Amino acid sequence: MIATLQRSLEGGAVTITAEIMPPRGADPTKSLAMAETLRGCVHAINVTDGSRAVMRMSSLAVCRLLLNAGLEPILQVGCRDRNRIAIQSDLLGAHALGIRNVLCLTGDPVRVGDQSEAKPVNDFESVRLLQQISCFNRAEDPVKGFLPDGGTNFFPGAAADPNCKNFSGIFKRLERKKAAGAKFLQTQMVMESNVLEEFCSQVARPLALPVLAGVFLLKSARNARFINRVVPGASIPDFLIERLENASDPIAEGVAIASEQVESYLSIAQGVHIMAVKAENLIPEILSKAGVN
Repeated sequence: MIATLQRSLEGGAVTITAEIMPPRGADPTKSLAMAETLRGCVHAINVTDGSRAVMRMSSLAVCRLLLNAGLEPILQVGCRDRNRIAIQSDLLGAHALGIRNVLCLTGDPVRVGDQSEAKPVNDFESVRLLQQISCFNRAEDPVKGFLPDGGTNFFPGAAADPNCKNFSGIFKRLERKKAAGAKFLQTQMVMESNVLEEFCSQVARPLALPVLAGVFLLKSARNARFINRVVPGASIPDFLIERLENASDPIAEGVAIASEQVESYLSIAQGVHIMAVKAENLIPEILSKAGVN
């Protein structure tokens, strides 16, 4: 059975995804409640995996709970914390649980997190993870021969950073990701349409990879400055920070900025991926203001 996300992207339709963060604890109630607010608004819900090297409930567990609730998940798989055997096992387990969409990530470095004494593994990185998923889809055993019960049916995607200044380098990296099996690109947060347009025209379109452009909900000027300081690759321009600083209601201004970005980006990329940390309930409003749904 083809997942909704795959059907939408391969059909060339406007595609919307959003992100939720697993809880820092064993109770998924709040995360699932946030996901429920996205029902009918998005094609799939992306569940982070150890984002910023911070401990949270496993993406795999939350993805299965989303499926139980009738919501389509995108499993994030980072390579930082598990060796290849653990990753291979998790992938086969995810497939058995009905999960098909996978976003393949190398993972943020341990030094940016809150347990700097943790030991990174990095047996795989994102390209080798994509290669492994492609092998599983072809029913190839990682040691020799073939899987006894046939191949998997994963729909793998890869991350990309339009803010990267070295387009030659990013093109070569994404070319490798496509050759390894990536079917779509989900970008890091992008704050200006000209940056996205340049990325799509010079990188994504020549590679014939559909793009979900990252839209991040900014809640205040202080929030924006913090993100610029601690989030790898973030580049929030001063004019947006000034808009937030001068707004009487910064969150409403953040929603307005995000909705403007969604409307603009959908004329450039095939879809958007919306990140609204701890405010996922505002995503339907962002989409409505952008004229989506």
